[in-house]
Amino acid sequence: MTLTTILAIYGIVVLATILLQVLAAAQKLDFSQLAGNRESLPSLTGLAGRLDRAQMNSVVALALVAPAILILAQMPETPGSATLAATLFLLARIAYVVIYAMGIAYLRTIVWLVGFAMTLWLYLLAL
Repeated sequence: MTLTTILAIYGIVVLATILLQVLAAAQKLDFSQLAGNRESLPSLTGLAGRLDRAQMNSVVALALVAPAILILAQMPETPGSATLAATLFLLARIAYVVIYAMGIAYLRTIVWLVGFAMTLWLYLLAL
């Protein structure tokens, strides 16, 4: 799998997370709240709240990892460990969303750290 394919798959994961969050929020809020300007939305709790936080974190992770992957993809010779790091990032981020949605706190932190470490690894490889 290429680095850009991994990035595209992660983009789809982020989009799916956003969709799941909206569907979960729709169970807690009425249509007028969701369709409105969202300035006075109540705080989301439970699954909807966890998915909200997971999707926000996933967007930040996408913004951080994308430049490193795109830099590496443009290099004449991509370091061999780049694909491994990107794959581990992707798997960790998928696990992060699932584990966060399930409400498993400490394991969530561990997989977040794996994804973060892989992002750092990708930047170091890009130097």
